This record gives sequence, C-alpha cells and structure tokens, in this order.
Amino acid sequence: TASASTLVHGSAKTLKPSHHKPKTLLMAGPLLLRSLWSSTRKSFSTPHPSRYFSRAFSAAPAAASSSDPTGSLDPARLRNVAVIAHVDHGKTTLMDRLLRQCGADIPHERAMDSITLERERGITISSKVTSIAWKENELNMVDTPGHADFGGEVERVVGMVEGAVLVVDAGEGPLAQTKFVLAKALKYGLRPILLLNKVDRPAVTEEICDEVESLVFDLFANLGATEEQLDFPVLYASAKEGWASTTYTKDPPAEAKNMSQLLDAIVTHVPPPNANIDAPFQMLVSMMEKDFYLGRILTGRVYSGVVRVGDRVHGLRNKDSGAEKIEDGKVVKLMKKKGTAMVVTDCAGAGDIISIAGLSSPSIGHTVTSVEIMSALPTVELDPPTISMTFGVNDSPLAGRDGTHLTGGRIGDRLSAEAETNLAINVLPGLSETFEVQGRGELQLGILIENMRREGFELSVSPPKVMYKTDKGQKLEPIEEVTIEVNDEHVGFVMEALSHRRAEVTDMGPVAGAIGRTRLSLTCPSRGLVGYRSVFSSETRGTGFMHRAFLTYEKFRGPLGNVRKGVLVSVGYGPITSHALMSLEARGTLFVSPGMETYDGMIVGEHSRDTDLDVNPVRAKQLTNIRSASKDENVKLTPPRLMTLEEAIGYVASDELIEVTPKTIRLRKKYLDANKRKTMSKKPKE
Repeated sequence: TASASTLVHGSAKTLKPSHHKPKTLLMAGPLLLRSLWSSTRKSFSTPHPSRYFSRAFSAAPAAASSSDPTGSLDPARLRNVAVIAHVDHGKTTLMDRLLRQCGADIPHERAMDSITLERERGITISSKVTSIAWKENELNMVDTPGHADFGGEVERVVGMVEGAVLVVDAGEGPLAQTKFVLAKALKYGLRPILLLNKVDRPAVTEEICDEVESLVFDLFANLGATEEQLDFPVLYASAKEGWASTTYTKDPPAEAKNMSQLLDAIVTHVPPPNANIDAPFQMLVSMMEKDFYLGRILTGRVYSGVVRVGDRVHGLRNKDSGAEKIEDGKVVKLMKKKGTAMVVTDCAGAGDIISIAGLSSPSIGHTVTSVEIMSALPTVELDPPTISMTFGVNDSPLAGRDGTHLTGGRIGDRLSAEAETNLAINVLPGLSETFEVQGRGELQLGILIENMRREGFELSVSPPKVMYKTDKGQKLEPIEEVTIEVNDEHVGFVMEALSHRRAEVTDMGPVAGAIGRTRLSLTCPSRGLVGYRSVFSSETRGTGFMHRAFLTYEKFRGPLGNVRKGVLVSVGYGPITSHALMSLEARGTLFVSPGMETYDGMIVGEHSRDTDLDVNPVRAKQLTNIRSASKDENVKLTPPRLMTLEEAIGYVASDELIEVTPKTIRLRKKYLDANKRKTMSKKPKE
C-alpha cells in the first residue's frame, strides 16, 4: 500500500499542471488507489476452495502439468506396476524407498498407509496409486494389501497394470497369501519380477535364497504359468536398508546402496501399456473417493484416447441388455498422484492412471468415456464373499448414551456408501432395520465396524455366519488353506484345538534354518477358524504365526466340536459392585470390572463349564448395625479380560450379539429376558 500511495501521489503531481478539470484530477487519486488495492489483495487472497484438494495429501504445492501435451502423452514412457506380496513381507516399506529414491518428500515411515487405522495397526487396508519419475520414464506404482480379507483390493487393481513386483520374505519363503496374489497376477497375464526382501537378516544365506527361489518357481508352475512368466528376473533387496541388487549380497558397495537396479529392472522387464492415443477416450473406474469441494473423484486407467479438462464425458455400466448410460457431465479437474502429493494436470493419455472430478454417479467397475462411445469396458470379476454378519440398531437398555447415529436409516446409508467404494462388501437389507453385510473375513468386517464406531454409530452386530453353497443337492462350505509355524512344545495344543474345528493336516515338518520350530499346513472350514486367532496367540504365548487364504468349496465337514465354554449372564441392572464380583470369580473368567454398567442379558464373563449361568453382579453388601469380624475385608480382584472388537467377533455364539458404541464393546444375549431365552433354547436349531 505504501508503494501504491507513492504511485498515486506521483501520478497526481504529474497531472497537476493542467488546471482545467480539478475534479477529475482529485478523483484520480482514490480511484487508482482502490484499483491497485484490489489487485494486490487478489494476489494475497485465498485460492478457490477446490484448490485445497491438491493439499489434502501433502503440503507440497500443486505443480502445473507440463506445457508440452504430446510428449507427456506418449504411452511408451509409461510403466504400470503393482507391488504384491504376503502380509508383512515389506511392500509398503519398499514403496517408501522407491519414492525417496525418486526425490519425493516422505512425511513419515510407510507414507502410503494414509488411513488412521492403517497406521495404528501397521497393515495396509486399501490399494493406493502413486507415480514416480525415473530416467525419462514415468512409473505408476500400486501398493496393495497382503491380507486375504482385502483380496478384493488386489483383484481390482491387477487389471490396471502390465507388470508386478512379487515381494517374498527371504527368511519365510512363499506363504498362503503369496499364492493368492500370484494366481491373480498370472491370470491377467502379468510377468512378475521376483524380489527377495529382508536379505540383510543374519539367518538368511545364499542357500536359503536359492531354496526360496526354487519354491517360488514351483509355485509359478503349479499355478499354470506360461514359459515367458516362468522366466522371471530375480532381485535381492533390503527395503529397510533401502537397496536392491541383481546379485546376492549382504552389504552392497556404498554407490550401489539404492533402489536403482530395481527401477531399471521394472523399466526393462515391464512392457509399456498397449494403448491407442488416437481412439476416443475410455477409462475403467478402479478406485473412488469423496472430497468436500470436488465431489466424487474417480481413479482408473485410461484405456484409449486422450482426456482434457472441460471435455464432455458420460458414465456407462454393463447390463444384461447392453451398456446403460448413468450420467452426462464434463471433466472439471484432472489429477495425478506424484510422490505423496496430488498434482493438477491439464490432459492425460492412454495407458496412464489418473483421477477425474466432475461426475457424481459412476462408481467402481463403471466406464467413463467420451460422449460418442456407447459401449462399456468389461468389469473386474471378484471372488465371492465367504462370511456374512447382520448389522442392526442397538436396542440394549444402555443404547443412545455414547453415539450420535442410532437409527436404522443412518446405518443403512453408511453401509450402502461403503458397498459403493468397496466392491468386496455386499449389503442386503434384512428384516426390521437390519442389514446383512457380506465380506471376505472377520478382519475386513471388523475394520468396517471400527470405522463406523469412530464416526459415532451405535450398532448391534451378530456373529459371523459362513456362506454355504448347494451343488446337486449337496451342502458345500468354504475351506481355507492354513499355514502355521510354532515352537515344538505348542504343536500338541494347536493340533488338538484345530481337530475340534474340523481341520485336516496336509503337511507337517521342521522349519528350515530354525531349531525347535515346526511348520504345519492344514485345510480347515472357514467357520472353524472364526475366532481362532486370539486363542492361537494365547496358546502359543505370541510365538507362533498363522496365515490363511481361501482355497475352495468342499463338502460340509459336519458340526464343530467343543470350541467354547458357556458364559456368565447378568440378571441385574445398574453399576457392578466389587462385593458381587468377589464371589463370582470362582465361577470363571470375568469380562467386567467394578463400576461398569450392566443390564439383564449382558454377558459379564466366561463360565468354567459348558453351560450358561445367570448371575447377579450388582448385588451390594447388606449393611447392619451389628459389628462383624469380617466387615471390612479388602476386596482383591483378578484383572478382567477386556475384549477387542476382533476378539469379540470371534467369541460370540449364534444366540448372542455384540453391542458396539463409540466408547465400549459389550457382549449380550440376543434375548435379554431369561424366560424368553429358556423358551427359545428349546426350539430346534436350524
């Protein structure tokens, strides 16, 4: 403003000698001042709200796209690669090192895990795309989850890429989930690059690496890989240390302590996308997210043509009768993830993976095309869900104290929004404000419940039910392949527990390179494994590990053995007293501590026998005016067993429910009244 005023005074001085129109001269000052002030204010003003999106991922400024549109659209420069592996074999850490190598600013370790729950639990839940520049090429990298429950995330992104980096822990070798993700990659005709990770560990030797390599080769052959796929390049790496090498080494020289050999291998072995830039624009939506300012953001791979900001497009979906138009619109914004920042761009060509804003109806599996095309791209085929849970309104006496979203309508809206962004979840409306949610496993549904309770929902959730099939009048159930590694002294416990759960051992032997460890391979029905993980962890004192993956549907194996004891059910309402718990301790394991609220039908502990027992945990000590010798004995209670959400999902029986609120997780009987429970228990079970 100081410079503006000097300019104004200067202009007034120059205008002074002409004395004919003093009024105009006097006006020139304020007018010029005002116009200058507004222009300076504009330069300082806040940007349009939509620009905030580019900062939602990182504080890095949104760089403009390259001014040369044709050069940036050449598909030969692109490489689309997915990083696939078993749980904890080092995918996200590897992505970190690749981003760092290519100059991205990484705010924290495992930067790709951007969801709060992912950072808390140290697992990847949803697939994420980013792009990195390397020697004139642009690499679109997709980080995928390793758990079987999130297999849908792997399935929907494998169709977007031409290559895959299969990460295998050199110490553990290929495991159940390695087989699952590799089968998906080979089915789409990808040629994976094998990366043996964690080579820097003391136990890993060159012989072990050769053995793991031959195991992976056998796995490729068993899954029906072609000659070209079997000729896979092998690299050795330590993602934690940040290096990759084409030859076996424990400690590469200082100038080679980086990821350049892996990046070069990707550029050499992964073919560029086979795409036609001159054809009309077509894109299959593979991911979707919502933004407050831009609405729905659709991410996917451009199959053909070029898209520019302002182009007219429409959304199509496949129906039995052919393609059906969902919505007309125009491209409001084009974005691309570069490193950890979202970058706004003007145009994108075939073979690239980009995000589009401007359409509000299309979701995952739909096609966005230019207006002249009326045929939709084929959608991704997903494996069927294996378990289902019923979500309903919380109708316990303590309902409505913690949460803000309590009604069936709110719960239904939230579940249908989830089903839209997550294809592996199906939601079917049930009776009287209940919803059947079908998914891949209790971990996947547990994460959905955890997200909902953090958003302020109160729910009652039924135990997981396995989804059966009937074929030629025969009942079929999902069977899972289980790999277990435990210390020798725990093998007996594990075998006994799994025999009750109808498991069958297929292979058993010592673990190579570890003394006193045994590896078991089993097949077990999905219903038998529900809730087994927490039992397994406590039986093996946390030293064992167990991995499972869906195998096939087989003939029903019959009812399960004795999997769980009975429970202690409260018949009182009010705060729990330590006086009452003192006498209940001998009856079993308690789940509650003094001071907690309880009600009729709430489960307060596990009975030491196989039957349920009704107890009164709110009984207070009768006070008299006669002094007794044992009046003020000090009550010492064993600490209660507090359940996490996953443990509760695995623990509850068919006549019980989990009450989930933002602050607490309670177990309760389906019928709260003791007489109603007795009546219902006499009815024949389905």
